[in-house]
Amino acid sequence: MSARDLTVLISVIAIVAMLIIPLPTWLLSILILINIALALLVLLTTMNMKEPLEFSIFPSLLLLLTLFRLGLNVSTTRSILTHGDAGDVVHTFGTFVVGGNIIVGMVVFLILVIIQFIVITKGSERVSEVAARFTLDAMPGKQMSIDADLNAGMISEAEARERREKVGREADFYGSMDGASKFVKGDAIAGIIIVLINLIFGMIIGMLQQDLSFGEAAKHFSLLTVGDGIVTQVPALLISTATGIVVTRAASQGNLGSDITSQLFRFPTMLYVTAGTIFMLGLVTPISNFLTFSLAGLLAYGGYMISRTPKSDPQELQDMEEEIETDEMKSPESVVNLLSVDPIEFEFGYGLIPLADANQGGDLLDRVVMIRRQLAIEMGLVIPVVRIRDNIQLNPNEYRLKIKGNEMARGELLLDHFLAMSPGIEDDSIEGIDTIEPSFGLPAKWISEEMKEQAEMMGYTVVDPPSVVSTHITEIIKANAHELLGRQETKQLIDHLKESAPILVEEVTPNPLTIGEIQKVLAKLLKEKVSIRNLPVIFETLADYGRLSTDTDLLTEYVRQNLARQITNGFAVGDDSLKVVTLSGKVEKLIADAVQQTDQGNYLSLDPNDSQSILEAIASKLEELALMEQTPIVLCSPAVRMYVRQLTERYFPQVPILSYNELESNVEVQSIGVVNVE
Repeated sequence: MSARDLTVLISVIAIVAMLIIPLPTWLLSILILINIALALLVLLTTMNMKEPLEFSIFPSLLLLLTLFRLGLNVSTTRSILTHGDAGDVVHTFGTFVVGGNIIVGMVVFLILVIIQFIVITKGSERVSEVAARFTLDAMPGKQMSIDADLNAGMISEAEARERREKVGREADFYGSMDGASKFVKGDAIAGIIIVLINLIFGMIIGMLQQDLSFGEAAKHFSLLTVGDGIVTQVPALLISTATGIVVTRAASQGNLGSDITSQLFRFPTMLYVTAGTIFMLGLVTPISNFLTFSLAGLLAYGGYMISRTPKSDPQELQDMEEEIETDEMKSPESVVNLLSVDPIEFEFGYGLIPLADANQGGDLLDRVVMIRRQLAIEMGLVIPVVRIRDNIQLNPNEYRLKIKGNEMARGELLLDHFLAMSPGIEDDSIEGIDTIEPSFGLPAKWISEEMKEQAEMMGYTVVDPPSVVSTHITEIIKANAHELLGRQETKQLIDHLKESAPILVEEVTPNPLTIGEIQKVLAKLLKEKVSIRNLPVIFETLADYGRLSTDTDLLTEYVRQNLARQITNGFAVGDDSLKVVTLSGKVEKLIADAVQQTDQGNYLSLDPNDSQSILEAIASKLEELALMEQTPIVLCSPAVRMYVRQLTERYFPQVPILSYNELESNVEVQSIGVVNVE
């Protein structure tokens, strides 16, 4: 523990001790002066901050200062009632500040209490309550705004994380201030009660125990009580004022002093008007002309000096900014920045701008946010920021999606139409522009809004343009998720897992497997549409087999087998049966015999004629399944699964290749075809 932390702890313990242990009057005087100094320091700090979060410790500090002040009240009360003395500071405030007049002292004390309790504390409490309520209500909107800016590429992941943390800290701060303002209110009430206790019981003790007359007791203890009340209420008033400044402070570029001077004296003409009013007040009223004319002259001189201050020319400022931008473009750093490639880019022609413009009702940014969340749940991968921008080089209604700078998809939208997909039987009464649905390649039509209801009644699937493009983006990202998972992204996933399972991560990486090898295993799973969200199971498998082999293909097969339930549930939807196409023993033996083993790993070296025969046989069975409207799945033995996948992924990338070990025992497997070769 550092000396600074230890000092704070000792101070808190000392405050608690003040409530129990009697203190000498000289120490009370020192602590009272420290209390006044701390209150003044807090007030000056609040005046110089630019936003409330710069003084985020204020609610807790307010509680400690209130406790310190109440501890002083208890100590001075004990000293007044016991010895009839509370130190030089209290005596000075009771005699010098109020001139020794008890009535004046009581009036000053009451005025201070009224100002603090009714004006400042009451207003601060109300503002704190409203600020806390509005801050909490605005949190969802702020979070959505941050996500929209992130998806639009206006801010980075780090900036988005920082802004989210700031939103959370603002909510916590204003919620704490709502409660902390009650401390100030309670402190004001406690001050009134303590003054009454000192006055009443002091007079009783003076007459009964110190043999003072009623007049002497009233004078002596009233003087001490008023001094104690004022010396307590002054720092309390400073703290209350600081509380009011904090909760009423709006975000700005400067502190309170600079904002007041820059905004209050922004219009020098108003100073002339004010000077003229004060001047006329001196002419038509008995008020001293010396005072009014002097003040009017001072205000007029201030307005004259402000009006002479040269103002920045907007055109000059714009020219300076352009010059700075030009200089930055000439610097080597600006060229280096051009080398970066966005992971995902969505570009569109100017005709599709309403799709992304929230002012025109576009919700593409919100849809992209939902796509990233959906894919994080389905695939277990944090999709990078999607950079959205318009491109005048594209046709007005055209869009394209790039991944790592390479175009992956292109499409065309008609914003004033709907996309209608046929249920299988075309209806000539449905008129529209023939097209192809971009996500799945199905024949479709762009129909007008008037034709929408009729198409839905005929069984057509009708989709609006934003849904078409968001579905297209989702499918393209799913198909290329393995390209978006690099070593840096893998490190982030590992760090996230390490928070909940540190022992498991330490057993896998950096020994026996590097981050690069883990990334290859995860990428192979994603490439075959296997979610990597269940990282604990994946790492358990890598921990079991990583020391036996570092062959990422073999490790991927082990992981797939341990994810059997997940893989099975992904295909056996709705019932417990799974219709598959199997490979004959001859085909599997042909593939197994063609496997070549090397130091760099195993690979398939199949005769071209045999490859052609197997692919043709698989294509024939898949066509039969398509006619039967069955989802094509190829089932084979675990020993050859990854080699069958290597053979078919170029020609049938969407066809799942499963092994017997990847299916749950409770699933009924129905073979509806066997792949065989002559």
